[in-house]
Amino acid sequence: MSTDITTAGGPGGASGAPVPAKGLRAGILDLGDSVMLGLASTAPVYSLAATLGLIVAVNGNYTPLILLVGFIPVLFIAYAFRELNSAIPDCGTTFTWSRRAFGPWAGWLGGWGVALAGIVVLANLAQVAGQYLWLLIGDGSLAEDKLLVTATGVLFIAVMIWVNYRGIRLGEHVQRVLTYVQYISLGIFALAIVVRIVGGAPEGQAFDFEWFNPVGAFADPGAVMHGALLALFIYWGWDTCLAVNEETENPATTPGRGAVISAFVLVAIYVSVALLVMMYATVGPEGIGLGNEANQDDVFVAMKDVVLGPWGWLIVVAVLASVLSSTQTTILPTARGTLSMGVHGALPAKFGEVHPRNQTPGFSTQVMGAAAIAYYVAMSFLSENLLADSISAISLFIAFYYALTGFACFWYFRGTLRASVRNLWFRGILPLTGALLLTAAFFISAVQMWDPAYGDTQIFGVGGAFISGVVLLALGVVLAAVCRFAPATRGYFTGQPRTAHSPTPSPK
Repeated sequence: MSTDITTAGGPGGASGAPVPAKGLRAGILDLGDSVMLGLASTAPVYSLAATLGLIVAVNGNYTPLILLVGFIPVLFIAYAFRELNSAIPDCGTTFTWSRRAFGPWAGWLGGWGVALAGIVVLANLAQVAGQYLWLLIGDGSLAEDKLLVTATGVLFIAVMIWVNYRGIRLGEHVQRVLTYVQYISLGIFALAIVVRIVGGAPEGQAFDFEWFNPVGAFADPGAVMHGALLALFIYWGWDTCLAVNEETENPATTPGRGAVISAFVLVAIYVSVALLVMMYATVGPEGIGLGNEANQDDVFVAMKDVVLGPWGWLIVVAVLASVLSSTQTTILPTARGTLSMGVHGALPAKFGEVHPRNQTPGFSTQVMGAAAIAYYVAMSFLSENLLADSISAISLFIAFYYALTGFACFWYFRGTLRASVRNLWFRGILPLTGALLLTAAFFISAVQMWDPAYGDTQIFGVGGAFISGVVLLALGVVLAAVCRFAPATRGYFTGQPRTAHSPTPSPK
């Protein structure tokens, strides 16, 4: 574990940084695999189904523009990921980069943000997977059985833990099948809508360029911010392809390209599908309209029988495949993040162990999966409403570690910004702007969650989403403090690592 690998120099004059070799299977993924992982991790079909109605409820016909607005900070942070990866292609991503830029505490908390978002969203994905599986069976009433749904969700997480434990290539094969299923099903759904629109949908609405008019949309800045925060969640996940950088061909360049490509593909898919659905179903409050509160939990399921008739089950399969796909790929970055933390001494050495045959972070994969299962089961039986509110708080975790990555990029490369116009924009202006936007989003979202009317629960007169988010983030500070004084990990904080790694590189 103490052996270093040296990567090729990054673009713009930054030299390659030695990265501790961890025993992962190097070079097994190509650019296509990287893009596929980035797309799959966002669960695009499920994300649209669960979020589109909520954005429409706030922004109406301006929803396509809001999807583009929400994409802007995500794109800027994607460039930050790409530039930092070009210099330090370590699977710890935000943990490693924040540590190099700001020191051990920032690194530890950045790693906690990545792990926390993954664990909480796995609970959500498990619940949705359990529900959608039983929606396909019989009359769908089994999807209301909490015990059955919870047990099914736990089984799905366990299966995906096993897949990831057995090897990155097996995981890639499973991922490819699930990705094909969800995108083919979504394509059929979209094509059916096009056919119906061309055939003259009686209650539809024609496309209008006004939907992209910022003057009209920004007449209500609060609605724009609310919609953009919801959009942030549906874009989250493309950074998985950076977490498998050490297992990708040309680790300093390919993962970064994959991240940017997948981000652009996602915005094209989201805006296109949103336009089609809006034109066919409208944003009205009646029937299959996206403004109908009864449809907001899943607009696709609400439309499936009208659009696909007896083949409506296809879109349920698409959402299920999307959720399972994201379940598997969410485990990847959380396990590799804690693997890197173990290698660098921020966690006990056991986390830094790689299975010698499977070449995967065996212990970290098991621990992250077990943590997600424990959280899901505990919250399911303690309070499903609190589980829902903790899931709402994911936007805080995402904004936190994305913003931290943007600031780390700006600070790490600060000495190179005057070297070229390219460096100034892609290492300085864009990452810093993205970080500032996401910092603002973090605090605005926190203020909204403070309202006891926000979400499904309130604790001491404060919104349960806010309490969940703050408590879980604060837990990271407590755990970091414990590691600071624990004999096995205090060397990470004091500059005396367990193993001899190459010195921290400086950009040239």
